[in-house]
Amino acid sequence: MHQRCAPHELLTVAVQEGGDVFTVRRCTQSACRALGITGSPLVRLATVVSEAGEHLLGAEHLTARLRLDHADGVLLSVVLRWRGSARPRPELLSAATRLLDVCRFRPAAGDHGNALVLAQRAPVSDRPSSELAAGIRARLNGKDGLDLIDTLRVQNRQLLDALEESLRQQEELKRLNDELEETNAGVLALYAELAGELEETNTGVVALYAELEDKTRQLQLADAYKTRFWANVSHELRSPVNSVIALTRLLLDPAADPLTAEQRRQVALVQASGSTLLALVDELLDVAKAESGRLEPHPADTDLRTLLHQLRGTLQGTAQPGVRLDIPDHVQQGPLHTDEVMLTRILRNVLSNALKFTTEGSVTLRVAETERDGTAWFVLTVQDTGVGIPEAELERVFEEFYQVRGAHQRGRAGTGLGLPYARKLTELLGGTLVLESETGRGTRVTVALPARAPLPAQAEGRAVPSPEPAESGTAPLWRSVVVVDDDEAFLAAFRPVLDRLAVSGTVLTDSGRAVATVAARQPEAVLLDLNMPGPDGYDVLAGLAADPATSPVPVIVLTALDPADVDRSRLVHARAILNKANLTAEAIASAVTAPPPRPAPRSRPAPPPIQSRAEEPR
Repeated sequence: MHQRCAPHELLTVAVQEGGDVFTVRRCTQSACRALGITGSPLVRLATVVSEAGEHLLGAEHLTARLRLDHADGVLLSVVLRWRGSARPRPELLSAATRLLDVCRFRPAAGDHGNALVLAQRAPVSDRPSSELAAGIRARLNGKDGLDLIDTLRVQNRQLLDALEESLRQQEELKRLNDELEETNAGVLALYAELAGELEETNTGVVALYAELEDKTRQLQLADAYKTRFWANVSHELRSPVNSVIALTRLLLDPAADPLTAEQRRQVALVQASGSTLLALVDELLDVAKAESGRLEPHPADTDLRTLLHQLRGTLQGTAQPGVRLDIPDHVQQGPLHTDEVMLTRILRNVLSNALKFTTEGSVTLRVAETERDGTAWFVLTVQDTGVGIPEAELERVFEEFYQVRGAHQRGRAGTGLGLPYARKLTELLGGTLVLESETGRGTRVTVALPARAPLPAQAEGRAVPSPEPAESGTAPLWRSVVVVDDDEAFLAAFRPVLDRLAVSGTVLTDSGRAVATVAARQPEAVLLDLNMPGPDGYDVLAGLAADPATSPVPVIVLTALDPADVDRSRLVHARAILNKANLTAEAIASAVTAPPPRPAPRSRPAPPPIQSRAEEPR
């Protein structure tokens, strides 16, 4: 038994904004766990404290104080104090009285402000109260921060656990009720008492369920905001970065006005930084799409020898002096049907990571073929002689944005996305990525992939059409082309490509004039952007298709949007959809001269417009 003594103060938080309410909730949860308060009692106390804090938010001098009280045991109390006329809702006080061991509201009197005491009793412990308080303070001081989304996710999981526990209690009470019906009158009296308790329990379950529904709606709203954010970022970041890279290529073109050596060096640095930024943006977007299930592989026959040759040429210059990069020249390869872009990104991330942290020795890639359950597999192993990873960090390195801290990080920039990104891509291709490492003795990463990657669910059972490749040589010279796009930077970078395509190139930044201009000029092709003010690309395409004077003109959609964010159902009249990154006259000419896609039967949805995998940004 704990003797009655003065309360032990644990923590005081000034509650001024919504983030402070979440801080109080997290601190309450942490203090509960330190005292052994778990399960439904923890959820009830944290939920009532959060609801009271949100309701009183904005009250004058609002503070939340955590303390240990003593009344027939140990109580974890959260005392909310404020000045002014604000009062807790009667329904909140009623619910708190039912759900908690202590709920007391004291209105302001004299110089004293308002006070609301919310408390939950802790399990009996032999430890002195001062020792319990010291342990809680240490835990509160060392607690890791969580952002809003993580906090809501934890709350959601806790409320689900509490609901399941309450449902189990309800089922047990029902079983007891069935047994009580077969007993005598005395047992029936006991049944009536238990029925009352059951009603109170159900009331608490209903309250928790309502709170769970509210938190679930908040999570769904946050997820919708995140999806909308990534869709906007896909265009708003990629478009200017692509324009920067294209403009630097124009400056570095031998046919352009000559630059001084220093100017060429600076422009080359801008181009390299732009390419790095574009790669990081692509990886961030891919990670987000993988989490939401929107990133899908596009398997095709893959030449592993060519892929390894390209990786060798790209990464050879990034090795530190004295480090040997060993990628085999000749691979005895059987059929490999996988997503070449994803496989390239997997190996590039793993090899780049190995080269970054290897200062002497070698980085070696080995390829082997094996069989699992009658299916052919490829095993690609990357072994380095670098600094290695401590055993305690082996799983954490697969957390997004996490980096192993230490002297080896100095001068080596990174986002902490490489390994998580590589593992997600590997899993999408139906394979596994395993990491083995030892400090000071290097690291081994083993990527195992099936020789035939699984198709995405919506692609199963149908063939994906692909355009005929353009003939080698120069692109055909057309009489006239109309470009509808409002991005001045892209248009400036696109001008050399446009000059190779046609003698006359008409550029429209006002999409509202597109249909009339195309009808008047009758060009060989229309190059159309999607994101524009006024009529967007979808509306312009519909207008061109509906006008008999413009419907025969081939339309090529040029966009910086990710393929998954394009509404292909509204682009059935487009000849092709090309990404603005790495556009060439040959790619556009090939798309225009290729036969148009055949319309799908009416009973089935139309397939997406023809697009070559090689046209996506890499």
